[in-house]
Amino acid sequence: MEKTNMGKRAHCLVLTYPAQGHINPLLQFSKLLERQGVRITLVTTRFFCNNLQTVPPSIALETISDGFDKGGPREAGDYKLYLKRFWEVGPLTFAELLEKLGRSKDEHVDCVVYDSFFSWALDVAKRFGVVGAAYLTQNMTVNSIYYHVHLGNLQSPLTQDEISFPALPTLHLQDMPSFFFNEDLGFLDFVVSQFSNIDKADWILCNTFYELDKEIADWIVKVWPKFKTIGPNIPSFFLDKQYEDDQDYGVTQFKSEECMEWLDDKPKGSVVYVSFGSMASFGEDQMEEIAFCLRECSSYFLWVVRDSEETKLPKDFEKKTEKGLVVKWCSQLKVLAHEAVGCFVTHCGWNSTLETLCLGVPTVAIPYWSDQQTNAKLISDVWKTGIRALVDEKKVVQRETLKHCIQEIMEGCEEMKTNAIQWRTLAVRALSEGGSSYENVKEFANQIYEIHKLHVLK
Repeated sequence: MEKTNMGKRAHCLVLTYPAQGHINPLLQFSKLLERQGVRITLVTTRFFCNNLQTVPPSIALETISDGFDKGGPREAGDYKLYLKRFWEVGPLTFAELLEKLGRSKDEHVDCVVYDSFFSWALDVAKRFGVVGAAYLTQNMTVNSIYYHVHLGNLQSPLTQDEISFPALPTLHLQDMPSFFFNEDLGFLDFVVSQFSNIDKADWILCNTFYELDKEIADWIVKVWPKFKTIGPNIPSFFLDKQYEDDQDYGVTQFKSEECMEWLDDKPKGSVVYVSFGSMASFGEDQMEEIAFCLRECSSYFLWVVRDSEETKLPKDFEKKTEKGLVVKWCSQLKVLAHEAVGCFVTHCGWNSTLETLCLGVPTVAIPYWSDQQTNAKLISDVWKTGIRALVDEKKVVQRETLKHCIQEIMEGCEEMKTNAIQWRTLAVRALSEGGSSYENVKEFANQIYEIHKLHVLK
């Protein structure tokens, strides 16, 4: 292609929020742009950068400050204080970075792709005459809910039991993001603020695929004409096996703990994989109910329990038996892709939800906070690839309830398994040549190159 043969490649700065669930999909999107010939510089905070284990060698790395360079959020001690300081220091240091890169013709930035949580990044980019693309890390149902709050169509506290908006399924209170129910509405204000200037973005990109969000995508493009679906942003090896070297996100803060050999010895579809991501923190009651359920279930189980959660396990719960294995971390994609895995018990973070959809694994949903209740609703009632485990009056999923959900998937319910495979097929098609996301990424890259040519001619 002409663009890959140019003396200088178009240069895209990708600014990520400093959390694994945000940096992973943005990095994966960066790889898609690289394959279209675009040069990528990844930008994150100094503290987060210092704790990264690996970075893909083809991607340059730059940093900005969040005001707590030595300890990040922990150094701040309070998340509201952290965000307040970050929102003061971040724009200043991002401007300094753009100014530094702008002094060199070779490093000139043609486009900034920014995590939509950083609405200020667009304002900074525009000051330097650089175009900006907002990247939405949550799904379009959740984005639409928050956008309606921004428009004043929805307020907290919620007074109605049934919530209805264009192109969305009917939602009930238990389906809404948890931030609506916090006494302190700071988190709700924070996620809604990403839409404060989104209409000024040159592109609005979302980590989903058109076929998954067809109705809402068709509706939102009338509101945001520059909206594009460019996902699922997961390592391509697990979609089409086209790139052998793309088997992980490439930026991690964790070292892998081997569990693939354990899975290799298990029959096809016999293992329940349990993982609640890098942030969910259940109480001892909930951890005990999950532990006893897994011990009593007839299926094998692989359970990821982080260091911080280990003390909540029952004292007599063995971490390695014939039937089960408890690990501190594993490659979730490799586990979900393993033929021994028949069910995924998850908190329903959006990345985990996309991964399980893309790998065709039916799901038991135990949402924890943020957007996860809404994702659980979509999994159980819209995409019909899993079951939402019901909680009791103490907000705990009892062992018998969880056991029933697991058994329903592992011992029957062909409809969920069939639906999961169908969504996997559509996800692979979306990112294959000619697919909806593939064409959107290609078009975006071409537009960046048109901007790059104008800079070269100046």
